[in-house]
Amino acid sequence: MTTVTRSFFGTDGIRGRVGEYPITAEFVLKLGWAAGRVLSRKQGGVVLIGKDTRISGYMFESALQAGLSAAGVNIRLLGPMPTPAIAYLTRTLHASGGIVISASHNPFDDNGIKFFSSQGTKLADQVEHDIEQELNQPMQTVESSKLGKALRIADAPGRYIEFCKSTIPMEIDLRGLKIVVDCAHGATYHVAPAVFAELGAEVVAIGDDPDGLNINRDCGSTCPQTLQQAVLAHGADVGIALDGDGDRVIMVDRHGAVVDGDELLYIIACARKRLGRCRGAVVGTQMSNLGLEHALRDRGIELMRAAVGDRYVMEMLQQHNLLLGGESSGHLICLDRTTTGDGIVAALQVLCEMVDRGTSLDLLKTGMHKYPQCLINVAIKPGFDFKRSELVQRTLQHEEQGLAGEGRILLRPSGTEPVVRVMVEGRDATRVKSSARRLADALEQVAQQS
Repeated sequence: MTTVTRSFFGTDGIRGRVGEYPITAEFVLKLGWAAGRVLSRKQGGVVLIGKDTRISGYMFESALQAGLSAAGVNIRLLGPMPTPAIAYLTRTLHASGGIVISASHNPFDDNGIKFFSSQGTKLADQVEHDIEQELNQPMQTVESSKLGKALRIADAPGRYIEFCKSTIPMEIDLRGLKIVVDCAHGATYHVAPAVFAELGAEVVAIGDDPDGLNINRDCGSTCPQTLQQAVLAHGADVGIALDGDGDRVIMVDRHGAVVDGDELLYIIACARKRLGRCRGAVVGTQMSNLGLEHALRDRGIELMRAAVGDRYVMEMLQQHNLLLGGESSGHLICLDRTTTGDGIVAALQVLCEMVDRGTSLDLLKTGMHKYPQCLINVAIKPGFDFKRSELVQRTLQHEEQGLAGEGRILLRPSGTEPVVRVMVEGRDATRVKSSARRLADALEQVAQQS
C-alpha cells in the first residue's frame, strides 16, 4: 500500500495557533478555494460550513466562504454546530463535503479546519493530498456568472436534535432522571440540553454561555471537576461533559466519580452484547486501559487496539467491518448509529442502558476494574530513535519480565511534540510507578547523550 504524504493535514484536519501559519485568514481563504475545487469535482458544488464558538471562527468562516465561492462552489452556512452534526448534515443534505472550523478541546486561541466527505466520514488520505496539491497552484477565480452563492440553514440545530433523539428506541424516555450537562461553552451549548430535555430529563445546563473566549476553559470533558461539583451540588443522577466541538464525552455518576471513555465503551459494548447487537470485536487504542480488555474478554468480546487517534480507530472499524470503538478521552464511535465520533449520541446510548435496566451509572461500570496506569513524557531531540538504544531495550525487557504478564508497557513517540510517552499499567500501583520511572530514567539518559 502506497503511503500518501501530506504537509498540512494531521490526524484530525489542520490545526494550530490563530495568526500563526497556516492558521491565518490568507491560508484559509486559499484552503477553501482548493477544497472547493477538489470536493466538487464529482458531485457538483454544495459544501457546508459549521464552526464551534471560538471568536476566530467568524474570521475563518468568512475566509472559507470567499475561497469556496471563488472556486464556483455554493455554500450552506450552519453557524455554531457540533462537529458530528456537520457530518450528519453533510450526508443528509447530499452535499459534496462538509467543513468544520474547530480546534476541538484546545483553548480559544487555537483553531483548525476539519473536513467531511459526502458520506459524512473523514476525508481519505488521497483526497487530503489532492487538496494540498491544489494549494500549490495559483488561485484563480471563476467567472462572475459561476461564483458560488451562500445560504444559511436556519433549522440546522433542530434537524440535529431530532437525529440525536432517533438514535435510541422510541419507547425509551428519560423522565425521572436529573442530568447536569456541561457544554464546555462550545458548539453543543444550544443543542445538547435540548436533546436530553426533549426526551424527558430534568436538565441543569452549565458551560452553556459562550463568549468566544471561554470555550473549554475550566469546564467540559477536559476538566470534569466542574461537572463533578455540579452533580453533587444539584443531587443529579448523572452528569455529561462534552468538549468544545461535541465529539467527545466524559460522564460523572451520582456519587461524583468520573466515568471515562474506556468505561463508557465497556457499558455500550455490554449493552449491545445483552441485546444481541454486538457484531465482532470492539476497537480501542494502544492507550486503552488493560482493565477494559480483560472486562470485555470476560464477556466474550475481543478488544482490538489501533494506534492512538480516532482516525485510526475508525480505520480499524472500517477495515474489519466493526461497529463500536473509542478512546479513553471519550471519543466514542457508534457506527450503528452515526458515521463519526459523537458525544451526545454516545451519552444517549449509556442513558438508554441505564433506563432499560433500571439502574445507575455507577452500577453499570462495576464489571470493569481499571488497572493503575502511569504516564511520563520524556523530552527528546528531533530524530532520536529510542528503539536503537541497548540500554532502553534492556530496561524494557527487564520491566516487562517484572510485570509477569500482569501488566503492559508502551513506549510511544508523540505525533505532536518532541517527547516519548512512557505508559505502564498493571495490578500493582507501586510497581507500575517505579517501572515507569526506571524506563523514563533510561530514556532521559540516552536522550541526553544523543
